[in-house]
Amino acid sequence: MVVLGVGLGIVGNTWLAQVGRALLLPFFGIGRGIAGNGEQLQLLLTPRSELIKENIRLRVRMEELELEVQRLQEVERENRRLRSLIGWQQQTPWKLKLARVIGRDPSSWWRVVQIDLGEKDGVEKDAPVLTPAGLVGKVGQVDKYFSWVYLIGDPRCRVSVVVEEGPMGIIQNASSATAGIVDLNYLPKSAELRPGQRVFTSGVGGIFPKGIPIGVVIDSEDVELGLYKRARVRLSADISRLEEVWVMIK
Repeated sequence: MVVLGVGLGIVGNTWLAQVGRALLLPFFGIGRGIAGNGEQLQLLLTPRSELIKENIRLRVRMEELELEVQRLQEVERENRRLRSLIGWQQQTPWKLKLARVIGRDPSSWWRVVQIDLGEKDGVEKDAPVLTPAGLVGKVGQVDKYFSWVYLIGDPRCRVSVVVEEGPMGIIQNASSATAGIVDLNYLPKSAELRPGQRVFTSGVGGIFPKGIPIGVVIDSEDVELGLYKRARVRLSADISRLEEVWVMIK
């Protein structure tokens, strides 16, 4: 009957066709089930060792892609930072040359840095050094291929400054072990200072041009038996994280 049904195609609605379809239906169901679950069967038949290898390969590839994404993000960040530096340099009235910070002395970490410009690049002793945020210091020693910069807060880097809507004074040393805070000395006793006042170079002394940002006033107090006032100033430039600086060239 089965052979006859297959040979005749089991068409029509006769009792013979109905019986044939009833007999063959389970086999058709099994065929569709096997076809629908082919991928699952293949997965079940794959050796465990091969699955482990494939899993490891995919994990390694994922880690490689994550590292590549991080590298590209860092490159983009560096490009944006350098574009910002170049854009700022083009807007300043001074002749500047970009230098990379290549070293620090552990014994004077907050006071001296080494840069990759020297005499061959036109760098001279006492040349002001700054960033877009503000003054960093001045060149203290010059070699042919590199130089040392005395940072603000080092006693060898005295800076004459003026407080916004206020008096003039001198920055000559760091206020404490905290990086980025310096003392503003020899302010008149009558000076009225308030937190947040901006501080700039005064132009007095012939080393630093007038108007370079220094920082902002934190607080002040009377010193020298009340003859003067002293203020603490938070520097605008982050001297603890210097990567590139601008050196003024004559």
